[in-house]
Amino acid sequence: MAATVERLTTELVVPAEETPTESIWLSNLDLAARRGYTPTVYFYRTDNANPGTFFDADAVRDSLAKALVAFYPLAGRLGVDDATGRVQIDCTGEGAVFVTARSDHYTLDELLNEFVPCDAMRDLLVPPTPPPNPPSCPLLFAQVTRLRCGGVVLGLALHHSVVDARSAAHFVETWASIARCPTKSTGRDTPLPPCFDHKLLAARQTPMVLYDHPEYKAEPTPAAHAVTGKTYESAIITLSKSQVTSLKSRCAGASTFRAVVALVWQCACRARSLPDDAETRLYSMIDMRARLAPPLPPGYFGNAVIRTSALATVGEVVANPVGYAARRALAATSQGDDYARSLVDYLEGVDAMNLPRSGISRAHLRAISWMGMSLHDSDFGWGAPVFMGPALMYYSGFVYVMQAPGKDGAVALALSLEPESMPEFRKVFAEELARLEM
Repeated sequence: MAATVERLTTELVVPAEETPTESIWLSNLDLAARRGYTPTVYFYRTDNANPGTFFDADAVRDSLAKALVAFYPLAGRLGVDDATGRVQIDCTGEGAVFVTARSDHYTLDELLNEFVPCDAMRDLLVPPTPPPNPPSCPLLFAQVTRLRCGGVVLGLALHHSVVDARSAAHFVETWASIARCPTKSTGRDTPLPPCFDHKLLAARQTPMVLYDHPEYKAEPTPAAHAVTGKTYESAIITLSKSQVTSLKSRCAGASTFRAVVALVWQCACRARSLPDDAETRLYSMIDMRARLAPPLPPGYFGNAVIRTSALATVGEVVANPVGYAARRALAATSQGDDYARSLVDYLEGVDAMNLPRSGISRAHLRAISWMGMSLHDSDFGWGAPVFMGPALMYYSGFVYVMQAPGKDGAVALALSLEPESMPEFRKVFAEELARLEM
């Protein structure tokens, strides 16, 4: 598959104006984030009225340079504080990596029909990235791939030590708005200026660890449910607005994310044929920006998410109505300021850069919400993407819940399971969706 794309140019795009040269301290939540790049893809249908200017490389490059004025850390490098050895952002202004490419193999519709998040698609549509460790590690890679039909895929890789999903959405939204109105934007006049004060998430002088935080510790895994490896099968499944509405009616008070994840959890337990007494854990990532006291600034740019989880037996998840799993999911996603501050203090006492990151037991799921973010409608001046999602899944048991582009109220799932479990999951999940329409 890699042979079906030709990379034409690779260059560094530097900020369009002079930017601060400083080092930015990273919080414990930044250091505890998955060490590596998060690759995402945006699919755009060609503008038949103006095919000659559609995703013009110069326009995309120039708007990126302007966006990097406000978001100047992304033009820097991952570095290390000489005195403490702590990883930080060195704002060097060296630039983001920008690649242009073409594929004479695919049309947009062909690629959409074939696309699932996997290593092969990531290699095709997102620039290759170096080892994600300091020193001198770039933080942003972008690739514009023009397809046979004239459509375009924008592939991005942002370093997770620097951004979480909401920060990534903030940057892409700003970049897109500059591209739409290039004469009105200087790069500094952003609707929501980014805040790089990560000391807002510093540990307290006297640490108070009030909770256990098992999500940041090595998982004791029974041999019968060995930790999943990199081998997985992935799928993208869309739930219609009416299916989502019906599902939420069975999960009283649950958000769309919790209701959808509850159904996925139930169906995954069935598809995996796990014994009723096996423990199954639903891991989640919770954005704490608005939950802290006081809340973080709306433009806080960094990692402000924490890992949480809910534990149940397979029998409890499978035998009860889906509302039970939704209530368990609610218990995993309701933490507030005291929990987040306890976690930051806990991470102060461990090696946050080397936490366990080897995957999860095949009895578990890790669910991430991209709901309520602007990732799915990033319009660079030629219309919103017809699809946006992750370019790969890191291991089996990952679930992303996203708004479906162009389908008001619909939800798209990107998920991965063990290859032997996916066919049965597709079957039972389709049966449950059919019941929602009754």
